[in-house]
Amino acid sequence: MTRLLSRTFPSVKLRDSNPKAPEFKNLKNSQTQVPISSSSSPQENSKIPKSKSWSVYLILSTTEPIKTYVGITTDFSRRLKQHNGEIRGGAKASSAGRPWLCACIITGFTCLSQASSFESKWKIFSRKLPRRKKDEEMSQSDAVLQHRRRALDKVEESLECSHLETDWKI
Repeated sequence: MTRLLSRTFPSVKLRDSNPKAPEFKNLKNSQTQVPISSSSSPQENSKIPKSKSWSVYLILSTTEPIKTYVGITTDFSRRLKQHNGEIRGGAKASSAGRPWLCACIITGFTCLSQASSFESKWKIFSRKLPRRKKDEEMSQSDAVLQHRRRALDKVEESLECSHLETDWKI
């Protein structure tokens, strides 16, 4: 017997032990109930959009003090516009430091969990690595990017990353 948990979420329940009971109960609101099944028809599968590949990115602020931000997305150009305040969205942490520039994009992640794991490890290694003393000739942005690059190298050593493509823009 199927019953409706709410107007939005139908639920499948085992049939009553009474064999004469109707298969579907009519509710007061007389909505049509559809049992949930684990298998779906090929027509339904064609309506599901194919998942995009995930990317991990590093952006660099252009205002003092120079900062970096690591994130994940399926559409980097849209995400950068969000960080820069051109369209709605974006992380709260990136609101100070606008405008942001793309420093690095790593592509080739097949799912969100792979990209999230990589992003998390990159952030952890960045926090744990000791900062090198800044050369007088090196700019603040170069020092910050060099630190993130060393952390990225550590991540790549600890994970299987041969299928990933790293593109440094700066």
